[in-house]
Order: sequence, then C-alpha cells, then structure tokens
Amino acid sequence: MPARRALLVLTLVNLLNYLDRFVVSALVESLRASGLVTSDAALGALMTGFVVVYMLASPLFGALADGGRARPPLLAVGVALWSVATALSAFVGSYWQLLVARAAVGVGEAAYGTVAPAMIADAEPEARRGRAFAIFYAAIPVGSALGYVVGGLVDHAAGWRAAFLVAGVPGVLLAWACLRLGDPPRTGGAASAPGASGALAAYPRLLRNRPYALTVLGYAAYTFALGGMAFWLPAFLERVRGVPRAQATIVSGGILVATGFAGTFAGGYLADLLRPRLRAADLWVSGLATLAAAPLVVAAFLAHDRAAWLAALVAAELLLFASTGPVNTVIVGAVAPGERGAAVALSIFSIHAFGDVPSPWLIGRLSDATTLATGVLLVPVAVLLAGAVWIFAAASARH
Repeated sequence: MPARRALLVLTLVNLLNYLDRFVVSALVESLRASGLVTSDAALGALMTGFVVVYMLASPLFGALADGGRARPPLLAVGVALWSVATALSAFVGSYWQLLVARAAVGVGEAAYGTVAPAMIADAEPEARRGRAFAIFYAAIPVGSALGYVVGGLVDHAAGWRAAFLVAGVPGVLLAWACLRLGDPPRTGGAASAPGASGALAAYPRLLRNRPYALTVLGYAAYTFALGGMAFWLPAFLERVRGVPRAQATIVSGGILVATGFAGTFAGGYLADLLRPRLRAADLWVSGLATLAAAPLVVAAFLAHDRAAWLAALVAAELLLFASTGPVNTVIVGAVAPGERGAAVALSIFSIHAFGDVPSPWLIGRLSDATTLATGVLLVPVAVLLAGAVWIFAAASARH
C-alpha cells in the first residue's frame, strides 16, 4: 500500500536524520583530544549551531509545503543536503569550518522535518495516526543510538573524520527513494480555517490556537531536557561515572534503542486506546509520563551505584519517550489540514529556539564553570516543567 511504503521510507529517513544529528555526540571526547575544539561550551555550540539553522529554515519549508509545492522533491533535496554536509565534516581543518558544516546540516533537515509529519497525517486515518506516528518517531531513539554506536565504533577504529563519512554517505540513496514517493492529498483532521491557503498567514493563527500553543510550550521544555541529555550523556558516563569511551557510547546507544522503541510504541498505542474514552488523552499520557520521569532523571545523575543509576536512566528514558507520538498527534490534529506544514514548522522553530538550541551550550558553560555533573542537573528541571505544562493543557482542554 502507498501509505505503508511512504511510512517505511519516511521512518528510515528519520532514522538517518538522527544518526547524522547525534554522531557528533559520540565524537565529543575525540574532538576535544584532537585540539580542534577546546572547551565544553564550544562542543555544545556544535549542536546549537545546527539547531539554530534548522529552526530558522523550518518556517520557510513549512510555507513551501503548505503553499501547494509537491512535497517529495522537498524531502529529497533536504535529505541530500544534510547528507553532503555531514560527509563534508570529515574534511574540516578548523573549529569554525566544523561549526559551519554542522550548521549546514540544519538546512537539509528543516526540509524533511517540516514536511514528513504532515504527509503522514494526510496519508493515515485519525484512528491509526497515533500508531503511525509511534512508528515514525521510534526512529528517533534508534537513529540517535546508532549515531552514538556507529560514531563511537568508527571513531575507535578509524578516527572521527571517518565517522562523519560513514554517517553522511547513505543519505544519497534515501534521497532517491524520497523522489519516488507519492504526495497524499491534504485531507482529514480539523476543519480548514478561512484563508488557510495563504501559508505564511497561518503562523499568527497558530499562536492564537491555545491547545496547539500549550502543547508546543511543553514540547520546548521537553526538548531542552532531551537535547541536553542526549548530547552530553556519553561524555557524562566517561567523565563522571568512569565508563571507558567506547563502552560509554554503546551503553548510551543501547539504552536509547530499548527505551525509545518500548516507550514510543507504548505511548502511541496507549493514547490511541484512551482517545475515544478520555478527553485530551494524548496530553494526559504525555504529561503524566513526563512528570513521573523527573525524579528518575535526578536519580540517574546523582546515584553512584552502577546498578542504581542504570536502572533510573532506563526507567526515565522509557517514560520520556512515551510522549513522542501523542504530542505530535496533538500538534497536527489541533490545526486545519492546510496548516499542518506550518504547524510542524512553527513547532520545530519553537521547541529548538527554547529547547535544544540553548541546552547543550548552557550545560557546557555550567560544566566549564563547575563540573559536568553539575551542568546536567538542568535536565530534570526542564523535564518537570514540560510535564506540568502538558498536565495543565490536558486539564484545560474543552474537547
């Protein structure tokens, strides 16, 4: 079926998306040892630079997608751009060249990140949308984990430059696969708003959409937490917990794969199950799971016994990933069909501007001033805030 084929291709691209994004996290200590990067703040800025470009380019691609442009070519261009930028990171000769190359990855990912969720929402009926998003977003932890594991193993065997090449080259084949996808009709979901065909005009309306705005606000705090933790976890395990470098990336990746798969699927299926019976089921699932994760994140960073911090980390990530499908279901379901690309684009801009743009850099700055063990304590504060905002949004929902 065309919808199933599209979901498969888009999920594979999402996996590569996060592999390319997080391969640099596996290379943090090697980049610092090479002399190319000299501080934790500069290391955090590699992720921040990428996300700044990503969030700034997203509204443009959202407007192009909602303005009637064929979406598969936009996807293909995006995948090709970020893959080339990742591969070029292998040839840099200075920190600033590396920063520019990583930032350029954001242009390509903006094209894909805004278009793919809207295409899935248009291709899938509402009754299956939560499960479709669960499959699509399960690629996030798997791709992130592969970034850790592939990056760490290739770095150990052949150096950090080879790791960037291995991460970037496969995107060419997936760009070709995107070109061969059909473009589903823009149908389903909330009723179309007047003037929805004016793509840029959708952004002010979205800001006045209370369910959408509250969902994105909580998502920003969640992204601050998850982005900061994802970037710094391998370095934290090596420096603070004494885990050897290669093992630190494998532990981080293994936990991410297991909890990401289980948490994302469980959250998506639970929300689909509760939606006919519970008002704002998606937000309740997200909010309660995220609140429950907050004390576990604290324990993961403060406990010194290996079994204790491992168990806390696994449980925390399992609960955090439960919100991935439900939150994105709310984002595309709370808006008119003709505004879905804009809704995803504005969400991307907002969650990164207030989320993982500042968090890797802020944690790095706090680490430079104190220790990394102190810097990562910003994460559970953001987790608690995200859960509280989503619970408030669920409690105040009218339908």
